[in-house]
Amino acid sequence: MVRIKPFAGIRPPREFAKEVASRPYDVLSSQEAKAEANEKSLLHIIKPEIDFEPIADEHDEKVYAKGVENFQKWRSNGWLVKDDKERYYVYAQTMGARTQYGLVACCHFEDYLNGKIKKHELTRKEKEDDRMAHVREQNANLEPVFFTYPAVPEMDSIVAKVTQGAPEYDFVAADGFGHKLWVVTDDAVSARITQLFEAIPALYVADGHHRTAAAARVGQEKKLKNPNHTGSEEYCYFLAVIFPDTQLAIMDYNRVVKDLNGLKPAQLLQRLQEVFAVEDMGKSEYRPARLHNFSMYLSGRWYSLTAKPNTYNDADPIGALDVTLLSSFVLDNIFGIKDLRTDKRIDFVGGIRGLGELKKRVDSGEMAVAFALHPVSMKQLIAIADTGNIMPPKTTWFEPKLRSGLVIHELA
Repeated sequence: MVRIKPFAGIRPPREFAKEVASRPYDVLSSQEAKAEANEKSLLHIIKPEIDFEPIADEHDEKVYAKGVENFQKWRSNGWLVKDDKERYYVYAQTMGARTQYGLVACCHFEDYLNGKIKKHELTRKEKEDDRMAHVREQNANLEPVFFTYPAVPEMDSIVAKVTQGAPEYDFVAADGFGHKLWVVTDDAVSARITQLFEAIPALYVADGHHRTAAAARVGQEKKLKNPNHTGSEEYCYFLAVIFPDTQLAIMDYNRVVKDLNGLKPAQLLQRLQEVFAVEDMGKSEYRPARLHNFSMYLSGRWYSLTAKPNTYNDADPIGALDVTLLSSFVLDNIFGIKDLRTDKRIDFVGGIRGLGELKKRVDSGEMAVAFALHPVSMKQLIAIADTGNIMPPKTTWFEPKLRSGLVIHELA
């Protein structure tokens, strides 16, 4: 079982929701955040370095203090107000013709530590430490993490009934994505939601591994400081939006490489033929058609690369991944890129930017070659997490991103 609970959310009054809500801290540079932030934007709280001139170091103590000051200011100004009762919330995101409905809830930190909240990526301690500092200083989870779970028909029915009512928030953000939020006001419905999740064996981190790890570490830290700890304290819980797996779609996460490692384009194509069936697709954009089929943009032309059968193992959750295949046979063996996390010759491009972004970066001369991958499936993600495996870096891209500032969770 996993433990979730409703909570008294801190959130903007309806008329301020669109102004307060922001993109997550980690999808914007400080410069982008400063340009994007309006007077009421949560960016002043989650990226408070933007309030200094020039922009301050985000890890400076004065920046953390400014974030706390801004959080208090937003509350005193009435831009953020705490609900008077513990509630669940339903959050809907619309991108194009697709809408996904998630439950806004609090999850228990011990479920992460004991493996009931499963991860598929490694985290870096310095990034965890930074997120911990924000949670510790604010005594709140300002931004939710993005979880998924195997869909439960009764839960889908509950959400469908809740969303028949008028939403508390309903707006389209500047990026064109729609956001709606409903408050679950029926206590019996809330009790049933808690009950249903007690029967769910695991939750899965879709996006927000560092925030999840940081939240769990803060909970553990507070537990150790409290001699009367019971496990039901508010600090034991952290903020998440939990979506059924049937509603989520993973986008491709593509690669661009700065040079050909001393090879000429014709030599690269010859090397690739050892591993792939290579087909010249001409100047029109080519998108991978299926797993184990790749797209490559090189010298103004698109190529289809289809992996030969002996190069992958579909019985192995990691060996079946196209990122594994590309990393091993191409990035490592041909380009000499050993560590995707640290090598400066490679960069990653989220699928939301489209194949045109790959072409642009190669045509500009910034990069020498680009590779597009077929997206990982939800089934693959869950299989990897269930077997305790870890995906290579930059494997999954979820879109739309959760909007921050719609609901905040206070730890006391």
